[in-house]
Amino acid sequence: MSGTITTADGPRRDAGAPQPERRTGRFNPVTAVIVIATFLALALRVYYQYTRSGFLLGVNEYDDGPYFGSAVRLVHGVLPYRSFIFVQPPGITLLMSPVGLLTRVIGTAWGLAIGRVLTVLASTAGVVLAGLLVRHRGLLAVIVTCGVMAVYPDSVAAAHTVLVEPWLVLFCLIGAVAVFDGDRLAGPRRLAWGGVAFGFAGAVEPWAIVPVIVVFALCLPHVRRAAAFAAGAAAGFLVPVLPFAALAPRQFYQSLIVAQVGHRASSGRVGLWVRIQQMAGLSHLNNPSHATLLAAVLVLVVFVAGALGVASLVTRRLPSALDWFAVLTAVLVVAMLLWPRQFHYHFSAFLAPFLGLAIALPAASVVAGAQPLGGMRGTGRWLGRSAVGLAGVVLVVLAAVQVSSESAGANVIGPIPSAIDRIIPPGSCVLTDQVSLTILANRFVSDVPGCSQMDDGLGTDLALSQGLTPATGAGRVPAVAATWRAAFGHAQYVWLSRENHRRIAWTPALRAYFHNNFVEVFRSGTRDTLYARIGLRTR
Repeated sequence: MSGTITTADGPRRDAGAPQPERRTGRFNPVTAVIVIATFLALALRVYYQYTRSGFLLGVNEYDDGPYFGSAVRLVHGVLPYRSFIFVQPPGITLLMSPVGLLTRVIGTAWGLAIGRVLTVLASTAGVVLAGLLVRHRGLLAVIVTCGVMAVYPDSVAAAHTVLVEPWLVLFCLIGAVAVFDGDRLAGPRRLAWGGVAFGFAGAVEPWAIVPVIVVFALCLPHVRRAAAFAAGAAAGFLVPVLPFAALAPRQFYQSLIVAQVGHRASSGRVGLWVRIQQMAGLSHLNNPSHATLLAAVLVLVVFVAGALGVASLVTRRLPSALDWFAVLTAVLVVAMLLWPRQFHYHFSAFLAPFLGLAIALPAASVVAGAQPLGGMRGTGRWLGRSAVGLAGVVLVVLAAVQVSSESAGANVIGPIPSAIDRIIPPGSCVLTDQVSLTILANRFVSDVPGCSQMDDGLGTDLALSQGLTPATGAGRVPAVAATWRAAFGHAQYVWLSRENHRRIAWTPALRAYFHNNFVEVFRSGTRDTLYARIGLRTR
């Protein structure tokens, strides 16, 4: 009978335990699948960017402006939190800082374009890491895990520009590859380094606390391993975060806690079924019924739970540490994404690797456990080949659906009209409610004394007003009103998007000042309008 042998480093499989079929040589079917899935992921993400006219140098998101802009500010000596509100930990700022340095030579427009390309590569690299994490479990596990990572709609969409989720997933998977040695946890040294990767993932987005808690819980029977992992995670988080927090503790708290986690007055809650559709990877469906979505969720839950149970019966072993990591993290991430009032499509990208692992590992265990069952050896091999074939077919179908969906979507604003370059001299003080406009126009950096360093208008409103937006009364808060009044007071140009009412805390006094001091000089269709200060003398 198969079983396990417990060592100081955790359980090891004995010689009788069912093992996935291994192939000799560097380039075997498992490696081939990882390579193919990686190229598929890259193709889908590049296709998303380049099938839309003007996408790479166009305005297509709000969040990418503050994220990339924070790095540009930093390399010019302007510190996040201390000099401007920034509603994320500094991880994405540090990751983009090398590109921020390049902007001194190539300009901020091409800098953001490079940041977008790097984010595509980060998302694609996650497929490779996921494959390395499960390759010891055989072909089926790799096809399903890498396949989900490659074609999951919100993972593809989140990689289209500088957003935090692809980078969060990347560092979580680096951590997972380090902390797991096959199915079991590695020794203290690797756990410590894996903890560092998970900790830095938390410096990119605090959601990394979910897999950190799960790994720490799995380590707990062995104090030394738990301590090594916890120390690494603490170092990975505190080293990049603590200097910024120490320089501006109050503003750091306002930016990360008040603006991001705190209560938002009168804010609407994104519906349950919208979240379920996104997390289930069904965003391509047009207004699916609640019954359809519920059925899809039940199929996933029953499959994973059933496969875990069947695998335990067939192999006569409890799920491994890697199995528990995958399933528990997936469940906790779903619960976390269901909790807050706000929800955006790119949130679901964080679920993709854990959803893929939670489906792939139990299924692979069932197939691997069925193959050596006495007189059923032929049946077991047929089951394994059928499962691999079915997974491959499903992956091809999902990839085709993703391509079709990408071809249909083409809502892009950009590139920036050339007239802007002629109207606004370099170094001018330009105030905007959407900084991706000034970044892509190479007018983000100003040499005008007193020019506002504001990087995120909406984030500034939330942080300084205890969770209010312009629609819920942020302009009535003195700190918010003073910030916007000072920003308009030093501006030479004001560049407003059609969504400016959602980000600028307009008050009657501010509107009166604006209309008395600025005149329209350029209108780009219905998308954005540029105003210049009355009597401004350009250089």
